[in-house]
Amino acid sequence: MRIAVIGAGIVGVTTAYELAAAGHEVSVFERRGSVAAETSFANAGVVAPGYVTPWASPGMPWKVLRMLFARHAPVRVRASLDPALAAWLWRWWRACRSEAWQANRTRMQRLAVFSRHRLHELTKALQLDYERREGYLVLLRSEADLSAAHPGLKLLTELGNRFHLVDAARCRELEPALNPDTPLHAGVHLPDDEVGNCRQFAHLLRHEAQKLGARWHFHTEVQRLVPGTQPQLVHRYLPPPESTQLMIEPATTRGADPVTEPAPLEPVTESFDAVVVCAAMGSTALLKPLGIRLPLRAVHGYSITAPLRPDDSAAERAPRAALMDERYKVAISRIGQRVRVAGSAELGGSLSRHDPRAVATLYKVLDDWFPGAARLSQVQPWKGARPMLPDGPPLIGASGADGIWLNLGHGSSGWALACGSAYALAQTLQGREAPISLDGLGVERLR
Repeated sequence: MRIAVIGAGIVGVTTAYELAAAGHEVSVFERRGSVAAETSFANAGVVAPGYVTPWASPGMPWKVLRMLFARHAPVRVRASLDPALAAWLWRWWRACRSEAWQANRTRMQRLAVFSRHRLHELTKALQLDYERREGYLVLLRSEADLSAAHPGLKLLTELGNRFHLVDAARCRELEPALNPDTPLHAGVHLPDDEVGNCRQFAHLLRHEAQKLGARWHFHTEVQRLVPGTQPQLVHRYLPPPESTQLMIEPATTRGADPVTEPAPLEPVTESFDAVVVCAAMGSTALLKPLGIRLPLRAVHGYSITAPLRPDDSAAERAPRAALMDERYKVAISRIGQRVRVAGSAELGGSLSRHDPRAVATLYKVLDDWFPGAARLSQVQPWKGARPMLPDGPPLIGASGADGIWLNLGHGSSGWALACGSAYALAQTLQGREAPISLDGLGVERLR
């Protein structure tokens, strides 16, 4: 089949690869000049299925209210008169009920466990090197933090996730560079979880898909979809911007990929056998004319990335793998010879405005645990828009419009869910049974 994939973030790239590997003729359309250029660009890189859970959970609304005026709040809601935001918050609040949360949690974690399995299969089969490191350590600063973590530990036990509750001394054995002056009560060590460079993985998998015949159309905006037995896609070429922001990444992933072939400036209409929408926040406008109204909102996240100091003692002051400061919900990741600090969930803001309080929290957590490890004069700040549905799980499968398929709405868990989502979507699109149950992940739940 001739299949179009809209969007080249981590979800779009993995979807394109799985469809190309199944023998289909795949064309990918991306408005940016490269893969993983937006939400997938500088995320924490953590793959921890046990911590993939809906943001809509029992007690969460009251936690958010208590955080409204906190200096280092992990969640921020910016006041707005936007009725769509109010409607989203209403649906989110309803999804915080215990029975809804339990069902959505099960769906997301089932997908996350399979996705990690598929990620490992691809890594081994294709011999991909994306700065992967094993192990994930959740830091609990106080006894109160440990008490608050107990429900999560019970959940990990129910799911069969291997973990060890360890004392402060063992935490410092696992991560010797932890600052001894910062109070630490305990930790949760998950040896089967990991961290990796999501963006580098996307670039590597893009090249593997291209070897299989996938075609990549960058700087291309999809303007309209026409459903049918031969769905149509109307797109136009966007001239690339005059300047491109430099990125602190290995040389093999810097810069923009070229457009596959010269593209006309006037809109072009093409027909396919199927179209898969993986366009993150851009999906809403494309699907609305088809009668598909997505309650999709951007929950913004922040990160700062800096190279480690070049001296011989840098490794002794830096993290070995990935950590999470449970109190501030901030992750610290070792990405090759760089350290990345990521966190915050901001609802109602914009990509163009960086909240200095959110960025200050990232610096604080880094300095608390690994002072002097990174060259802060070369920090690269980033803010990304995570496409989140109010109840948590993504949408995977047929859209209800002829020939149009969905793989979107992964929120802050795109990297952890992408490989599993892509494989399940590819199987379903071909009329085969998905490797896991997709119950509750279809568009019908929105109705």
